[in-house]
Amino acid sequence: MRRLGRSRAAGLVATTMAAVLALTASGCVTVHGELEVVPAATKAEAAKALAAFTDAYNAADKAFDPALDAGRVTGALGAINQAGLKSRSITSPGGNPAHRPLRLTDARYVIPKKAGWPRWFVADTDSNRDTDRGADDERWVLVFVRNGPEQLWEVAYLQILAAGGVPEFATDQDGWARPVEPDSAALAVAPKNLSEEYTSYLHTGKPEHFAAGPHTTVWREERARVAKRPGLATQYVDQPLDTGDYAPLGLATRDGGALVFFATRFYDRQVAAKGYRPKVSPEVRALMTGEVRSTLTKEWVSSQAVLVKPAGAAADQVTVLGRLQGVTSATGS
Repeated sequence: MRRLGRSRAAGLVATTMAAVLALTASGCVTVHGELEVVPAATKAEAAKALAAFTDAYNAADKAFDPALDAGRVTGALGAINQAGLKSRSITSPGGNPAHRPLRLTDARYVIPKKAGWPRWFVADTDSNRDTDRGADDERWVLVFVRNGPEQLWEVAYLQILAAGGVPEFATDQDGWARPVEPDSAALAVAPKNLSEEYTSYLHTGKPEHFAAGPHTTVWREERARVAKRPGLATQYVDQPLDTGDYAPLGLATRDGGALVFFATRFYDRQVAAKGYRPKVSPEVRALMTGEVRSTLTKEWVSSQAVLVKPAGAAADQVTVLGRLQGVTSATGS
């Protein structure tokens, strides 16, 4: 048997060790042919991620500088946050004169066990912004995502929900939550279908498994009401947004259902009659290209948190708990 020279043998060992370390770092560790299922984060790591996000959010809000929290937001929240800060940096170039630091306290971390990447967890928090909205019982629910060991934890979804609107999650004996697969057949609607079906519902009223409420029936009624105003017609185009950092994320609940976060994109196009032109707010104008002569088209990103019932539910299979949306660009013509 031919023996390897010492230098070649050392090189082979180094290469092998590098491969092992790369697999370990990526989270794709094979155990008896299966990917190792581990908690997405420790509670200490989750607390550090929440603190880092809050610090970055406050710095960006104070300066109206999107670069200061760009590394801590992604997905739907990232699109909304970065566009909003960009707009305000133009309308208020000196920063935010009304800045008040955000404080997120009483954090409850819901951390699923899963294999591989991406990893993610939910922070259910209280904030000092309740009085801004005339309530003292709201929760800021943030979904943190991390796509690899070298990346920062970033917030992809944010919803502000009533304290009673946050469900009880299914957990194992150690307190770790259970993620829901995008194509789960255990739910009345698979998470991967929610974005497309919600956009279809907003346009046609079908499928009919969305429960009545402010983000479904009422929103459709509001759209119909503003569609044809004297001198101004408004058209809506809805599109699914469900890949990459916009992918839906769900956690199993104790009742056999799930809390799912998902995103959509929509456009509203305002066309004015001859002699009129759509009004443009300073915040939208800061994001606009072109000149408004008769038409203004705004692009929005919207994120939703929904409760999905278990498979077999006869009605109201999906209840939209909250919706956060923002203009991300605009075009005048």
